[in-house]
This record gives sequence, C-alpha cells and structure tokens, in this order.
Amino acid sequence: MIHDLHGAGELPACQEGCIHPDQIRRVEQHMPDDDRLYDLSEVFRVFGDSTRIRILYALFESELCVCDIAELLHLSQSAVSHQLRILKDAKLVKFRREGKRIAYSLDDDHVRSILSLGMEHVEE
Repeated sequence: MIHDLHGAGELPACQEGCIHPDQIRRVEQHMPDDDRLYDLSEVFRVFGDSTRIRILYALFESELCVCDIAELLHLSQSAVSHQLRILKDAKLVKFRREGKRIAYSLDDDHVRSILSLGMEHVEE
C-alpha cells in the first residue's frame, strides 16, 4: 500500500503487472553510478538540518563572519563554527581571511540556485 505524503490518501498502484524494458534501458543509460548518487545524497543530507539552512540563507544575503552569524541567528559561536565546518566539508561554503577576520560566503552559484529552487518549491 502506497500512501500520499500530502495527506490526500492512497496513491494508485500499477495494475498492469508488466515490465517495460525500453523504458528501463533508457533510464539505465542516464542513471549515475552508485558512488555519484551517494555523494549527491550526502549533499542533501547536509541540507537536511534547519540550522545549516538558516546559516546558508544568511550567507545568501551577505558574506559574514562567525560572530555576525551567531548574533543574527541567536546561536553560540561554537555552534555556528561546528555547522560551518560541515558546510565547508560539503563544499557549500567557503571562507577568506581579512586580517584577523574570517569571512564566510556561499561556495558558488550552484548553492545559491539550490536554495532558490528549494524555496520556490516550498512556496508553491
């Protein structure tokens, strides 16, 4: 039994009971290998934390240091640093030194696009 996550009831199941080899071959030709799909799932796992999303959205607007992010989001500097390390390891944020200040920003326009598309989807 398959359930609709939006609460509209059960989703219809295939009543045909047959396999469509042409469609399967076409999909297989374009399916990334398991390692690539694992890496993609890890990126989405990192996006799966609301604190990290809040940090990314703060950086969507402006380059910020840890102190600024902590103040803006009402978090401790150590909590922000921990989350920034995860985001940096996932190549979602980058940093640059400016004297004693370390300024964080989104890694590239791909991250900006993912956030924008995700928000568009949520707002539909």
